[in-house]
Amino acid sequence: MQISCAIVSYHNPPEQIAEVLRSIASTPMESAIYLIDNSADDALAEVARRFGARYIHRPDNPGFGAAHNLAMREALEQGARYHVVLNPDISFGPEVLPALLAYMEAHQDIGLVMPDIRYPDGSRQHLCKLLPTPADLWVRRFLPGLYESSGRLDTYEMRRSGYDRIMDVPALSGCFMFLRSSVLKQVGGFDERFFMYLEDVDLSRRIGKVARTVFYPKASIIHAYQKGSYKSSALLKRHIRSAIQYFRKWGWLFDAERDAINRKALRQMTQDGQADAAPDPLINRKS
Repeated sequence: MQISCAIVSYHNPPEQIAEVLRSIASTPMESAIYLIDNSADDALAEVARRFGARYIHRPDNPGFGAAHNLAMREALEQGARYHVVLNPDISFGPEVLPALLAYMEAHQDIGLVMPDIRYPDGSRQHLCKLLPTPADLWVRRFLPGLYESSGRLDTYEMRRSGYDRIMDVPALSGCFMFLRSSVLKQVGGFDERFFMYLEDVDLSRRIGKVARTVFYPKASIIHAYQKGSYKSSALLKRHIRSAIQYFRKWGWLFDAERDAINRKALRQMTQDGQADAAPDPLINRKS
């Protein structure tokens, strides 16, 4: 078994879960599929059986990261060389997992890769991010107009890269994480102190200490992207608690490691962009 894939669900519609399971099942390679269901009922058990997924019911709802760790530990014990973390609102074509597998096989220094991520209408989601400061999270959430007009949004989401080239990114989204198992064994899975939100940033950061974390735009997926904390006060409170937990762990205003990682990512992004824009000496050479 080369790949294992896991989805954590919390009262998601059966047809939505069927879509992501169908995407995995369409892949022309052997993969183990896990559906960890944090819902109060087991209505998704039949959907899991239909696609040959291992169904784990956790009505006590231990949280996003803790539920994913259940599948992650079992998959690593079973010998999976790569593990894929998926949101339940994801869909993709049969070419995606083989493309990411081939890229990871060719680049053994990469521990985590994320593909190009699109909304259902085809527009791009800017999910490549720097490691956040408190201001990034608070101002971006509560004063979005100021955050965008200041230019910080473009910097924080690395938008000046154009999202059209492979690049090292400090924080990748947990909606789709293609992970190397040997690196997971080094750093561990999700930090279960994060019930929901910021656990992907924390894991990206820990992986970045031992391996590269990379955006790979040559494979593309669809993500419905619910942005639950913008619609639910309960989820917003969860988000705030996770942010506090994150900065308590890594540092609030003074985080020299964060600053160095972000500077390196921006410098590399700029250098790569200049290299892409440089004129071809063979084309421009005088005869």
